Amino acid sequence: MQRVFVRRGREIRGRRSRWHTLLGLLLPALLLVIGVLQLHAASRPAVFVMTIEGAIGPTTATYLDRVISTAEREKAAAVVIEIDTPGGLLNSTHDMVRRMMAAKVPLVVYISPSGARAGSAGTFITAAAHVAAMAPGTNIGAAHPIDGASGKTAGEKVTNDAAASIRTVAEKRGRNAEWYVLSVRESASITEDQAREKNVIDLIARDRNELLRLLHGRTVEGHKLITDGAPVREMPMDARERVLNRITDPNIAYILMMIAIYGIIAELQNPGLIFPGAAGITALLLALYSFAVLPINTVGVLLILLGVGLMIADIKVPSHGILTAAGAVAFGFGSFMLVRSPDPFLRVSLRLILATTVFTTLFFAFIVGAGLRAQRRRVATGIEGLLGEPVLAKTDLEPVGHVLAEGELWSAENVGEEPIRTGDQAVVVAVDGFVLKVRKET
Repeated sequence: MQRVFVRRGREIRGRRSRWHTLLGLLLPALLLVIGVLQLHAASRPAVFVMTIEGAIGPTTATYLDRVISTAEREKAAAVVIEIDTPGGLLNSTHDMVRRMMAAKVPLVVYISPSGARAGSAGTFITAAAHVAAMAPGTNIGAAHPIDGASGKTAGEKVTNDAAASIRTVAEKRGRNAEWYVLSVRESASITEDQAREKNVIDLIARDRNELLRLLHGRTVEGHKLITDGAPVREMPMDARERVLNRITDPNIAYILMMIAIYGIIAELQNPGLIFPGAAGITALLLALYSFAVLPINTVGVLLILLGVGLMIADIKVPSHGILTAAGAVAFGFGSFMLVRSPDPFLRVSLRLILATTVFTTLFFAFIVGAGLRAQRRRVATGIEGLLGEPVLAKTDLEPVGHVLAEGELWSAENVGEEPIRTGDQAVVVAVDGFVLKVRKET
């Protein structure tokens, strides 16, 4: 029996030894395979992904140029531009289209997520992509250009130019040029299924992973896309681009203009405070940058300045509130007219306008008014505070003597025509050093 146990023990130890040997051989091989796969994945060109949300402007064009240039330099597999925009400025759109048409890397515009749209400027950008894709529940179109000065649809000359431009781009990319022209001339808009059926786009993908799988193996201008399983590199806006993109929002530009007005006026009323003036000048420069980008109506700016001027005038030349009321009306109308565009994303919020108008009116009626009235108020302390105060003659003033003023005995000189005797009441009309100039009170 003991021999059986010994033999079985040797067999078990033998089997364990063989397993250990096998694992010792397999584990390094497995690690080697994993390392090779990781090295292979790391050596594959990456897919760059950038995101465009909100209105198209100069900062968006700069962002696009930076990402495409980086992708070209690093020989990326492709650049995916995930877009959700209601539109934007025509000049910035043309800059982006020109950069996309000259790109040396495959560009894929992906309208996503569900509920997103490529309106107006977004339609031009989609047309310029090598591959255009949409997520379910999205739409594209309504690309009729808008006149920034009047806020209405652009005239025939601008419309013809935009239509010719989008036709050229669509034909170059092999898409339905007639529909793209229709989106410019008649503001046509369609869903993703309609767009795919009409050859307006190339693909419909539920998400980014499915998009990369569908792109894999497609040929773009002689270049075969290798995207399935390729490393993805997110390319967000940098800090500078985020700041500049934010301040070109009409609401932010409007707030900056208000800060500039408040800060500069506060500094003028209280010289030497420094901070209000510095903040006002900084806000003014940022507001001017925003105004250079947005379709600003000069009349609106002038009405806002007129409104502020009338409010200040009411403080200096009291009109029982008439000038303040007129200033509030001018300020409100100017705010409504500041950015002229039929698109809500290019207009100042109604709530912000109402709140700012009320605050500005109260600001000038009470805060600034109180400060100006305090500056005009007669000095009530020190020697200057004695001006206009009644005094009691303690001696005859012939013409010099002594008077009692605010419980103190002062030297005084009679500068009036009537004599002042002991016990007479007099009024201080001037102060010369520590001598009060008085005349008899009538």
